[in-house]
Parts: sequence; structure tokens; C-alpha cells
Amino acid sequence: MTGGPAMNAPKSAALVNFERMLAAGKDSALLRFSLGNENLKGGDAQASVDHLQRAVEMDPNYTAAWKLLGKARDAAGDRAGALAAYRRGIEVARTRGDKQAEKEMSVFARRIERAVEGGDNND
Repeated sequence: MTGGPAMNAPKSAALVNFERMLAAGKDSALLRFSLGNENLKGGDAQASVDHLQRAVEMDPNYTAAWKLLGKARDAAGDRAGALAAYRRGIEVARTRGDKQAEKEMSVFARRIERAVEGGDNND
């Protein structure tokens, strides 16, 4: 997946709706998470990263946002940033007792660590 929007891909109805809400001043961590998710699905990893970064700034304990931020950063080609997001997300999940999210992010983080150690540098 590339860091930019998919070539001539139309925006989903959900993305258009979420952008309208943001423009109307209804900013929240959940809205930013939703925008990040829709942008990632649409192939715009960098826009996804921007929204998800804002989501975790608004709510640093938002486990799902940390997990998706890691995925978006990886999709944007930022392995170091993805690893940092997963590591922070693992800490948050551990604190909140979210064992499943902790496990998932640990797996994703290990995959990135192995790829980097194996010389598959994508930074």
C-alpha cells in the first residue's frame, strides 16, 4: 500500500460524512479514529496516520487507535513509527487489561522487528 490516496478512487460515503462532521467542528478521538480507518481502507495511509495521531493525542488511552496507528504508519512505510505506536499501544493495553489488543500488537511489533533485523529495511 502506498502513502498517498488510491489513484482516482472515490471517497467512501462514510469518509465524506466523517469529513463533514470534522468540518462542522465535531472533533473527537472517535471521529479521528473513524477518519483514520476510512482513509486507510481507501489507500491514503498518510492521511490515516495524521488522523490517528490526533486521536491518540486527544485520548492517549485509546488502545484501538494505537493499534490502527501502527498499521497506518507501517502502510505509509514508516516502520520505526509503526513500532513506536505498537509499543505505546502495548503499554496502554496492558494498563487497561486489554489482553487481546496487547497480544495482537505484540505480534505486529515482532513482525516489524524481524523484518528490520533481517535487513528488509523499509524506513
